Amino acid sequence: MPTLSPAAPLAAEPCADGEQVCDLVYDWSGSERFADWADVLIGTPLAILGLILLGLVLRWVLHRIVQRIARRAEKGVLPERLDAAAVARRAQRAETVAGIFQSVITIIVIAVVTTMILSEVGVNIAPIIASAGIIGIALGFGAQSLVRDFLSGLFIFIEDQYGVGDVVDLGEAIGSVEAVTLRMTRLRDVNGTVWFVPNGQILRVGNQSKNWSRAVVDVGVGYGEDLARVQRVLREVAHDMWEDEDYKGVIIEEPEVTGVEMLAADSVTIRVLVKTAPLQQWGVARTLRQRIKARFDHEGIEIPFAQRVVWHRDDRRAAGEQGGPDNGAATDAG
Repeated sequence: MPTLSPAAPLAAEPCADGEQVCDLVYDWSGSERFADWADVLIGTPLAILGLILLGLVLRWVLHRIVQRIARRAEKGVLPERLDAAAVARRAQRAETVAGIFQSVITIIVIAVVTTMILSEVGVNIAPIIASAGIIGIALGFGAQSLVRDFLSGLFIFIEDQYGVGDVVDLGEAIGSVEAVTLRMTRLRDVNGTVWFVPNGQILRVGNQSKNWSRAVVDVGVGYGEDLARVQRVLREVAHDMWEDEDYKGVIIEEPEVTGVEMLAADSVTIRVLVKTAPLQQWGVARTLRQRIKARFDHEGIEIPFAQRVVWHRDDRRAAGEQGGPDNGAATDAG
């Protein structure tokens, strides 16, 4: 009866799973050493090149998606009667927001592709991923204010709360915006002081120049004036300014005289409202006041001013030398 010889041990595979170049070269040459070198010199570079190409294609596709969404959002929120400045502002905002998301996408794609390349060359990426998680948690606790600033800045861009050139009231600081980043807003006040305001500390925003502005001119007249006549004169002055060629495009609606605004101690206040282009309200208000003053002088309409009585009391010694009692003189100073 023949005896069965023990089975010979199976030969170890020269190539690890997934090393296709190594398998192909080993099947072709039969040399394990040659297959290993071929995998190092050909397989790994090809894998790295493929990962880089994949990252570039993925980045391009995601950027195109973001651009398309930004264009749709820009067209979807534009009303039909917006002027060219508003259209340009919306286009700039959409481009800025798209740029922010594209930068975030680029950073994420680079991080993922770099990690995969390190894994391909044999680096153990488990400690790297663990370290990244720990660093992220540490940054989350240690840089909460920075994260809050970035998130607030992102919403400022998305919601178009203000932009460069706008005049805003941020609570502690009021002025013209010179720069807006994800972390902070820089603005300059009327005195020339530059304020740096972290976006996370902005609790409210008052934008004085978004889309359009309004000049509010309060005019005080005497109690003895005919208010109907005064309002008619104000309407004529405002209408003449509305039709002035120098203010075409600056004053965007017919000015309005709202009537009596206040009964003060020495005057009756009448308000004039003028809707203007952004940042033009102050110049329009100054010119309108100047024209109102000239017209009131021509019409003989009184613009009252505060008046008071001043008493000049003589020196007691001078009064004694004259032999008269201590007396005083009253002067009406206007």
